[in-house]
Amino acid sequence: QIVAELLQSHPATERVYFPGLPDFPQYELARRQMSQFGGMVAFELRGGLDAGIRYMDALQLVTRAVSLGDAETLAQHPASMTHATYTPEERAKHGISEGLVRLSIGLEDPADILADVQQALDQAQSI
Repeated sequence: QIVAELLQSHPATERVYFPGLPDFPQYELARRQMSQFGGMVAFELRGGLDAGIRYMDALQLVTRAVSLGDAETLAQHPASMTHATYTPEERAKHGISEGLVRLSIGLEDPADILADVQQALDQAQSI
């Protein structure tokens, strides 16, 4: 929850996808069905592909990986990883924006995760 809130408040972030945020389309449904909202959060960075690459390169604690989750916090940038062979048009057709990043939150100290995400967001917005 706190990572999603940090992402939502940062100027580098254009949009956050997390069921625990009130502006999530199915927030009310998620609130009725879940006591917690899970450890997966996706977000779109302003600046597209370049911002996504800068974000991923700046991560120090969070591990770059193509996985649904682990005990450690993982990040994936589909446009430069799993879907790098697709054209931007093909990615867009499948709902994958150039700045989309997915985080799977692990078991590290929350303050450490927040600090790494924050500094990577700061790097992503710098040109």
